[in-house]
Amino acid sequence: MARILETDLNTLLSFKEELTEQEIAIFLNTLSELLEKEGFLKVYEIAMEKIREYPVCYPLLLNVAMFLEGAGMYSKEWKKDLKIHKKEIEALYHRVLNSPNQNEKNYAQSMLISKYIQRKEYEKAEEMLQSLPEKTSVDKKQLQINLFLSRGKLEEAAKLEEEKLFSSITEIQSVLLMLMEIALKQERKEDAEYFAEVSKQAAKLFDLWEYYSYAAHFQLYLAQKDRVKCLKILFPMMKALTKSWEINQSPLYRHIKTKKTEKRFGLKLRKALIQELCEDEEASFLKECEDVQKLLKEAEADEKM
Repeated sequence: MARILETDLNTLLSFKEELTEQEIAIFLNTLSELLEKEGFLKVYEIAMEKIREYPVCYPLLLNVAMFLEGAGMYSKEWKKDLKIHKKEIEALYHRVLNSPNQNEKNYAQSMLISKYIQRKEYEKAEEMLQSLPEKTSVDKKQLQINLFLSRGKLEEAAKLEEEKLFSSITEIQSVLLMLMEIALKQERKEDAEYFAEVSKQAAKLFDLWEYYSYAAHFQLYLAQKDRVKCLKILFPMMKALTKSWEINQSPLYRHIKTKKTEKRFGLKLRKALIQELCEDEEASFLKECEDVQKLLKEAEADEKM
């Protein structure tokens, strides 16, 4: 019958292939309660029996595997029991690799990659790591860093970790600006000023380009149409655009290699920003300002040099 239906015996004998998320959660809670009362071996037996009942319920397989591994961390006795069944538990992750759900599959891959790294099976770890998609719920870059560290490739590990740091702080700055904009629209002036100050301090703390230490406050004063404060911060902000920024001069980004930025790039950027100010309706209160017009003329003159 299995051959005729082109299936396997496990699937054929399974009356119900899937469990709901709620059913899995209830089952895991039951296992947790039994763990305290009857110990790891009893819990393992019940868990594997459930898996035999639902052999292709991949969320169940994945959650049971993680639960059993976690259970083995509570005491020395359970660790001994866990060691006996380690291969069977790891086999569950391999079975989840057949899941049609990409997130489940990726999580199982990440667990297996970590195991390969621990056992110094670097080729297996690298092969599975390369099969992970770039965009996934699993932190692929961190897995690669762990692999580099384990293999003693410290320069490569440092470079990737620094890139993660720079990407994270850049994203944080974007979030702070958005929070500031929301606060302004809700007329939460003090909160908006707080977000601008955090952005400024973060730029300094994480050794970002000097320009970023002015950007949030300038946007804040621009939205508030505070002419005096806008002009006060505009000049040092424009000057910062012409200063070269070597990111790898900071210990935070020592291993990031970048091309040297030409001064002309900063001058072009300065001119573009000033022109944008002059064309922006919200910045109309600055358009006729002699100092702003002077900045624009200076930027045009510098670019021609």
